[in-house]
Amino acid sequence: MPSANEIKVLSGGAMKSLMLDVVPLFEQASGAKVEIRFALTSVLKKEIEDGAAFDIALLPRPELDGLAQIGRIAAGTQTDVTRSAVGLAVRVGAPKPDIGTVEALKRTLQRARSIGYSDGPSGAYIAELLQRLGIAQEMKSKTRLTSRPVAEIVAEGEADVGMQQIVAILPVKGADLVGPLPSELQNIIVYAAGLAPSAAHSAAQSAAARTFIAFMAMPEVAALIRAKGMEPG
Repeated sequence: MPSANEIKVLSGGAMKSLMLDVVPLFEQASGAKVEIRFALTSVLKKEIEDGAAFDIALLPRPELDGLAQIGRIAAGTQTDVTRSAVGLAVRVGAPKPDIGTVEALKRTLQRARSIGYSDGPSGAYIAELLQRLGIAQEMKSKTRLTSRPVAEIVAEGEADVGMQQIVAILPVKGADLVGPLPSELQNIIVYAAGLAPSAAHSAAQSAAARTFIAFMAMPEVAALIRAKGMEPG
């Protein structure tokens, strides 16, 4: 168990660019030390289910709520932090296609030689989206799935276009964000923080962890959240 002046955070990878900015600000303001580890949501969910040691988990809300239901997150401690939309990326220098309407997005995907999306939370949504658009079968042969940031395979030319959360697209050099997907098709992923049962039951550890979660709602953090292509929770 970390000391009361140390906080151990397990965070989904999509939050990395934000948290790398937030953690130093919090440490400076509080005097506490934050140890943070980033991984795929599916990996962290399994580790938490298996009893991983941590104070705070920062994960998509459905996964966090599921962990609370089985007692791996302290019930009632879930706090929404950010709201993240899905966007489309192309390689830097490539023409930016029209994705302003459902039909325009469908045409763009059909014309692309290859499309990329994640095998993470946003990827499951994209697979369902292709079904809704009625083009899943014709997209199958030109789909590139990846565990890396999707914009990376777009920047490298492995995919003509890529779809993922905007927060994961913006940090990637060599890729340009075209914009968010049409609102009718949009999938907002809410990332939330929750306390480990052990942290919630320790007065000192709970105070430190709750202070960190509260810090995520501060105006300076809200400004960082927006700069990363998200909205505060």
